[in-house]
Amino acid sequence: MLPSFRYVRPRTVAEAVKALSEPGARAHAGGTDLVGCLRDEVFDAKAVVSLSGLAELKGISATKDRGLRLGALTTLAEIARHAEIAKDWPALAQGAAAAASPQLRNQGTLGGNLCQRPRCWYFRGDFACARKGGEPCYAVEGENTYHAIFGGSGCYIVHPSDTASPLVALQATARIAGPKGTRSVPVEKLFVLPAVDHTRETVLEPGEVITEILLPPPLAGGKGLYKKVRARGAWDFALGGVALALSMKDGKVWSARVVLSGVAPIPWRVPEVEKVLAGRALDAKTAAEAAEAAVKGAEPMSGNDYKIPLVKGAVEEALLSLA
Repeated sequence: MLPSFRYVRPRTVAEAVKALSEPGARAHAGGTDLVGCLRDEVFDAKAVVSLSGLAELKGISATKDRGLRLGALTTLAEIARHAEIAKDWPALAQGAAAAASPQLRNQGTLGGNLCQRPRCWYFRGDFACARKGGEPCYAVEGENTYHAIFGGSGCYIVHPSDTASPLVALQATARIAGPKGTRSVPVEKLFVLPAVDHTRETVLEPGEVITEILLPPPLAGGKGLYKKVRARGAWDFALGGVALALSMKDGKVWSARVVLSGVAPIPWRVPEVEKVLAGRALDAKTAAEAAEAAVKGAEPMSGNDYKIPLVKGAVEEALLSLA
């Protein structure tokens, strides 16, 4: 049963910011994560602030520099079936299409997908874990099949979004409105590692809300892909995955951004892989070396060492599919 709360329907972004600045206020976009968190008592809400009536947060449109603007309320289904995104920013279209199920993609929004809370069963369950202000991370000694192999440091959640890694690979920017005005944050800098603050996942301050995501112009000679590995063909979150954004010239990689999903508390960029790829053709030798580089520094737990060969296989297969 959901707790009781006050429901607020602001008419402008300024009204939404004001309402969200009140203690205990929670934003409601698609609601696919919010409702579950309230039902499971992950957190409570004195007020739920609906963003659905804010036209400023909707729509997909071209920018002056040949990039793309996506309102934070754009649904994952809209992104997945958008012809221009599929053509020029394919990793994002594929990431949106890989999320959850058709029903949830029709309801879930881009902003909500980026800001959803962790799926760790200790965090979602009745445990006073580190992320909820307690002492231990129960995954260290407990069930950790789906937890992080990179970047844990006292809390070993994995970031659940299928759009975050593609957006980091594509060097997207988030526009944020808040009590102090608006600001722009590279999506790569939007997320917070546990070593910095294990009680939060993003840099959003109280009252702040993502209003839009800006994509830069398509890469020259661009190739991109998002590959997700999961236990089932629908619904499941990533066991591991990879987003690629490559620029090709004369049959070789001119530049590369490679970001893993499902293996760390944030979208996990792997510069070691990018260095391997630079200036080389996408052949079997390059792909194999890149796969090895992708897991350098991994620190698996007792139940998730399978993620190392899984990530290697995903990276190698993804690269060869673009050859």
